[in-house]
Amino acid sequence: MSAVEQFARAHVVTDSPDDQLAVPAVLRYDPEADPQSVRVGLPGSHGSHEWAFARELLEQGLRAPTTSGDVHIWPCGRVQTVMEFHSAQGVAVVQFDASALIRFLRRTYAAAPVPH
Repeated sequence: MSAVEQFARAHVVTDSPDDQLAVPAVLRYDPEADPQSVRVGLPGSHGSHEWAFARELLEQGLRAPTTSGDVHIWPCGRVQTVMEFHSAQGVAVVQFDASALIRFLRRTYAAAPVPH
């Protein structure tokens, strides 16, 4: 089993529709370290931040709103997915192309299928 790392563009959601900031995101999956979790890394004003959550949560969030702890994921229209991350520093809301997340999930399942 090998680790999966994929770069994706995320758009930071703000109150101003004219102020959409595109940032590089890193999607990671390491089946040897934690076969149940995926990681999303985003740049921040004080260095990068990384959130780990269940791979299943990401899959469910592509189809319907779902929450686990500090991570909320929901589809936004037919081609976008929103992730909301809560931390002591505040809340980050980012939007991804769903196709990038689906491609990442497929790669994780190729690296380590879900046990039945």
